[in-house]
Amino acid sequence: MVELKTADELAVMREAGRVVATALAACRDKAAVGVSLLELDSIAADVLTSMGATSSFQHYHPHFAPTPFPAVICASVNDVIVHGIPSAYRLRDGDLVSIDFGACVDGFHGDAAVSFVVGTASTDDLSLIATTQEALDAGIAAARPGGRLGDVSHAVGVIGRGAGYGIPEGFGGHGVGRRMHEEPHIPNGGRPGRGLKLRAGHVVAIEPWFWSGPGSTYSIDEDGWTLRSADRTRGAHAEHTVAITPEGPQILTLP
Repeated sequence: MVELKTADELAVMREAGRVVATALAACRDKAAVGVSLLELDSIAADVLTSMGATSSFQHYHPHFAPTPFPAVICASVNDVIVHGIPSAYRLRDGDLVSIDFGACVDGFHGDAAVSFVVGTASTDDLSLIATTQEALDAGIAAARPGGRLGDVSHAVGVIGRGAGYGIPEGFGGHGVGRRMHEEPHIPNGGRPGRGLKLRAGHVVAIEPWFWSGPGSTYSIDEDGWTLRSADRTRGAHAEHTVAITPEGPQILTLP
């Protein structure tokens, strides 16, 4: 079931989104050569505490995972595209990092992700990140009342495939609200004019995930969470929580 959010509920979700944006900015600001992924997780946890929010990720246990997620951020480096568990790994010059983070305020969630390079960035990595962000922007622009969910998926997929990037099959965005993952599922590719008709009050997390290689297959580490490109090409991830309003899409995960 896809729930419509009231104006009061959207106001709470904006607060959750503000926490998410603050934590992501803090992690990006502190990420540097020699900093560990566990240190970034601690920084995000401190933001939760200081802003009176709780983690959407920590202890989350979906059906596909053997154990609950143990941290407040997903920290994915290089060929890991999503669901990387923070570890003692210390960032190296040129690492491509994706940080995904969710926060809950008064029972409502916000969810967003950002990708960046630590230290010296290659042209290929910068292009991958820029294209992923472009796809996110296109998906957000398509999220308008009266449109279809397929319009959002199509806008994302056209940009990724047009750049020759790989898109993992079966993954994508999702609804957000009282649960971090709600209906509907939003594939990162699809046919326009198909799927759920978008209405004011719908809230969705739009999140392109692209690999620099053309493949779409992946492997999952023994931890049951960490998802890597099968050919070990590098990945980027961008995400915002977006409300559908009569005036058009509004991003809730902004500072």
